Amino acid sequence: MPLAAAPRPLLPLWAAVVASIAGGAILDLAYPSVGWWPLAFVGVGLSLVALIGRSVWGALLVGFIFGATFYLIHIMWITRYLGLVPWFALAGLETVFMAVGSIALTLAYRWMPRLFRSRWVSLIALPILIGGLWTARELFMGSWPYTGFPWARIGMSQSESPLAHLASWMGVAGLSFLMVTFTAAAIEWGRVARFRDVRTALPSIGLAALLLLVPAFPTTAAGTLRVGSAQGNGPSGYFDPRDRNDVLNAQLAASAPLLDEDVDVLLWPEGGIDSDPTRNESTARTLDALSERIGAPLIVNAATTRGEDTFNTSMLWKAGEGAVQYHDKTNPVPMGEYVPDRWFYESLAPDLIGLIQREYTPGTNAPFLDVDGVGVGLAICFDVIYDEVIWAGAQDGAQVYMFQTNNADFRDTDENLQQLAFARMRAVETGRSVVNLSTVGTSQVIAPDGSTLDGLPAGEAGHMLTEVPLRTGLTPAVIAGPWVQALLGWGSLLVLMALGVVVTLTGRVDAKTPVPAGTGVAQAAD
Repeated sequence: MPLAAAPRPLLPLWAAVVASIAGGAILDLAYPSVGWWPLAFVGVGLSLVALIGRSVWGALLVGFIFGATFYLIHIMWITRYLGLVPWFALAGLETVFMAVGSIALTLAYRWMPRLFRSRWVSLIALPILIGGLWTARELFMGSWPYTGFPWARIGMSQSESPLAHLASWMGVAGLSFLMVTFTAAAIEWGRVARFRDVRTALPSIGLAALLLLVPAFPTTAAGTLRVGSAQGNGPSGYFDPRDRNDVLNAQLAASAPLLDEDVDVLLWPEGGIDSDPTRNESTARTLDALSERIGAPLIVNAATTRGEDTFNTSMLWKAGEGAVQYHDKTNPVPMGEYVPDRWFYESLAPDLIGLIQREYTPGTNAPFLDVDGVGVGLAICFDVIYDEVIWAGAQDGAQVYMFQTNNADFRDTDENLQQLAFARMRAVETGRSVVNLSTVGTSQVIAPDGSTLDGLPAGEAGHMLTEVPLRTGLTPAVIAGPWVQALLGWGSLLVLMALGVVVTLTGRVDAKTPVPAGTGVAQAAD
């Protein structure tokens, strides 16, 4: 049977460009600080409509415009201290990936209808492939180059929506997949235009029911942990002027109201100590005295040195024993905490790269601490966006998470609220409470269902004392998350490649087959 004709563009190129610009800007509004989560569907929908029927070069263009519009707005917080060059560099790199990934989406829209002429393939199989390819693009961007930048996944926009609970079943990647699949299914229902045939709406209705009605996976209550936490609001930014121990003293002052309280553990944020307590005897004595005075261990963070390597280290500190357990940050931030291939980037921007003096080594120890029999999962700052770090903590026995971060370099921007949204999604995904503590805010204690138990405003010193619920049991997202990602990512790409091979081979056969006189071009059937 001859191939069906390729689909025509839904929009002329100029309108597709306008839709891409609007889609990128609207998608950003789904994330904090605005946080209008339904707009994620609108932004994705505009991007897909602009891609349907495009040529490869047309897809590259509209994908580039969509990506540039979104990322230049979404990560504008980079300019707060670092200026325009890093902003354009990172947004530009992510935009290129968005554009290249858009070609795969366009090819899916072109090839599947040419091979399968049934409207049910268009209503069911095509949206599933589109959702998978979008998710594959997110997974690639979240892992390469270096450690990638999984900051703006579609699923992460839903931290305060009724859809967040699905992350406990399929992880953030699975939630992205379902959201894009639903959007693509709704578009196909409109394209089929058989509105009187109620059956054609069933795929979209079924996906909507799945998004809204499936409850969060339940984990098991296991008591509470009385957590004290201090937000010092000290001069902890990379470029903040400060004297020796200013950050440490700010943390001590914020912790003072907790000294006479009944506390199981005292948590400080990332960079809450401005010297290495494993080498600085004065700092070690200060932490010993605090732990003894409060009658509980401390979870603190500092830059530590072992041999020739420097690490961003969280540690469990006990009076008289010092640091008894360690976790070193798994994914130091490229161009922030270290410079990969420094020789190359210094040749391009020597003054800018020269500002980055620290060179943190990636940690290899588990993101987990045992606090007097209670398992605590960890993520240091941007490690909260990496699935593997979060899943490892739960698999090692974490009953609660404590995320330490330092947002001082991004004061008064959307960055800290976006990061807080990721922490909220992690609570729902793992079915565990999260204590998300920043040097400068916003700090919150988040329940396993994503609700807020306690909090501190940004830009103010303060403390929290919270009975934090503990949970046991692993969610399907933690157990099967890597398999879900492999299926959605590699599986979708393999299906697209198979479609391309069949279309190519079938097209060659058709080209060699004489067409009888008087026959017309085969048209796609319903």
